[in-house]
Order: sequence, then C-alpha cells, then structure tokens
Amino acid sequence: MSFDIQKIRADFPILQQQIYKRPLIYFDNAASTQKPRQVIDAISHYYEHDNCNIHRGVHYLSVKATEAYEEARKEIRQFINAASTHEIIFTKGATESLNLVAFSFGEKYIKPGDEVITSIMEHHSNFVPWQQMCIERGATLRILGVNEHGELDLEELRLFLNEKTRLVAITHVSNVLGTVNPVKEIVAMAHLHGVPVLLDGAQGVSHLPVDVQDLDCDFYCFSGHKLYAPMGTGVMYGKEKYLEEMPPYQLGGEMIKDVYTDHTTFNELPFKFEAGTPNVEGVMGLQAAIHYLQDIGMERIAVYEERLLNYATEKLSAMEGIRFFGTSTHKASLISFLIGDIHPYDAGMIIDKMGIAVRTGHHCAMPLMDYLKIPGTVRASFAFYNTIEEIDQLVAAIVKAREMLS
Repeated sequence: MSFDIQKIRADFPILQQQIYKRPLIYFDNAASTQKPRQVIDAISHYYEHDNCNIHRGVHYLSVKATEAYEEARKEIRQFINAASTHEIIFTKGATESLNLVAFSFGEKYIKPGDEVITSIMEHHSNFVPWQQMCIERGATLRILGVNEHGELDLEELRLFLNEKTRLVAITHVSNVLGTVNPVKEIVAMAHLHGVPVLLDGAQGVSHLPVDVQDLDCDFYCFSGHKLYAPMGTGVMYGKEKYLEEMPPYQLGGEMIKDVYTDHTTFNELPFKFEAGTPNVEGVMGLQAAIHYLQDIGMERIAVYEERLLNYATEKLSAMEGIRFFGTSTHKASLISFLIGDIHPYDAGMIIDKMGIAVRTGHHCAMPLMDYLKIPGTVRASFAFYNTIEEIDQLVAAIVKAREMLS
C-alpha cells in the first residue's frame, strides 16, 4: 500500500462524519484509535461465517474458528518477533495483561523485603498493580523520577538496582509526555543484576516497530484498541521460562487440563493463562489491524507521524502562553500542553465545539501530575490518518479558546 493519506482516511468510516456541523478531527489516538473498514469487516465476517466457541469442539465451525484464532496468534508472534506462540497470551487489554503479570509474577517471585522499580510517568495500569502487590506482599515500590524534559534518570535506576530488586516495570512510551524511553538500555542495565523487565507497550506498539527479542524484555503488554483493533483485546508477551513457573491468573475453561475431586492440573502454555471463553471476533479484528499496519509499514507510519509531531510542535511553540510537558528529543506523536492559566477541561470544551477531539485531565497518571504540580493537561495525540491541515485547525481552535477564556 502506498502512503496515500486520502486513501488511508477513506478506510476509516468514522472520519467521514461531521460534529457540530464541522468535519470530525480526531486527536485522541493515545486513548483509543479508530478502526479501518478492514477490521470492521473482519469482525462481521467472523459472525456471519465462523461464529463458534473454540478449542475442544470437533465439528466444522469449531475447528475452523480454532484454526483461525491460532493462526492469529502466530501472526502476532511474528509482529513482535516473539520466540514462540507459547509466549503470546491473549487478554482483554494492556490493563489485564499488566495485572496478570503483577498477580502471577508476584505470587511466584515476590516476598517481604523485595523491591520493584517503576517510574513516576507510568499509566495507573502499570503503577497501581505493582503498588498494591508490594503492599500485599510486604515489598517496596521504588519510583524513578523524570528530568525537566520528561526523561527518566538512568543514573537513578542504576542506584536503585540491587540484590533485593525483583522486577523493573517501565512504560515503553509515556501516554502523557510522549517520551520514548531507552528501554533497550534499561533492559540491559537490569539484566546485569539478573532482574527481569516488563515493558508497558500500550503506547509503543502503535507507533514503533517492536522486536521483543531484540529488546530482550521479559514481558511486553499492549492493547488492541490503541492499535486500530477492537476494544476488549490485548496481548501479554512473556518469556517462556517465566510463564512456565508463574501460577495461573484466573481459573476455568481452556486453562484446565484435568479436574479431580481433590485437585486440578492446568493446561500447557499459552492456554494456562487464557481462562474462559475468549474474544474470538476481537482477535480476528486484531489480526486484520496488524495486516493493515504491515501493508502500510510501521517504519513509514513512524516517519509520517514524526512529521505531524514536528509540525504541531513548531506551530504551538510559536503561540504565546503555551506550556509543554514532555520535550524529549525522542517522542511519539503526542503533545501535552496548557494554555496559560486556563484549566484543561475548559480549553477542551471549547476545542471540542470546533469539531476537534482532544483529551483533557490527568490521563490516568495522577502521580505524574502531582510531580509536575499541575491539575492535568490538554493532550493532542496524532495517528497516521491525521493531516497537517487538521493541525492548523487545532491551532485556530486554541486561539479561539484563549480569546474566550483568558
């Protein structure tokens, strides 16, 4: 597929509508991306032709649906270059993936006096599970800060790592600051101490090519709905050596091998962590989304989104009173900002009336907002279906908001 922006935009039905008598401009992609027709069609095709519960069934539809589901697992393994399909666990999103690791890894490996390292820039989904697990197990949560550009202090990480450290849990890309963390370097530092690393890839996998073997991370978690795929889908990648030892997260359904009156044995990987009826149609949609992205090319998407980011940064930097949060030289395509002393909610409401969807508030990162001493930000997050002309409309909307609210 050539990078024809108008052809790409035509693939997304929702972008063709108007709101408040204006063409919809969607800059809330860090919260959830829109879905191309190819993904919507994949879901419809499944329900119209293949709908059936998978695994164990011997009839035609069950076998067909099972084969399609497991083929999707193979393609997702290839997409992130995992070593084996045994390392690809389907979940309902990054949040469930992160909770799965926190519960199961914590149950197996964390004891009183141990330490887990995370950072102040984390989404609540990669902060609260570790916080609560440490409280329950008598461990200590150590929290890395950020510098004035919104970057992690790797020297602080070096000081934190010690013989008590059991895990480092860090976001690949900050959903507030846009910072692309030096995760390969972080993994190498932790591994020198024999410490595994979990990466929250919810924002990373939609913007960057991801190769988990090259990164050498031990866990990588992401959602489908931020990857142009259906809501209620996600992946937890984990190295097989850890997944084999970790206890199940939920019980029932396909994760069971045999049940006796006095004990139960559990299924092999990856099914050990996939209890209950799976979201088969969602996985079909996730597979279709990955096909779509691969047809365009993740590298080409990254180049185009960087162009959008640079243009938006230049335009907003020229405006009086704009305060940026997250100015790292290594950023994904999102900008968090405040307009003078205007509250982000008030600004967001005016911008919305101009037909532009931006996110306002703390972005599920309240510890970071406290650290920055602000109530929240306005966040404009860009995807490869956005345009330069839409950014110009955002600038005009910000001018309008400032005129009305200053």
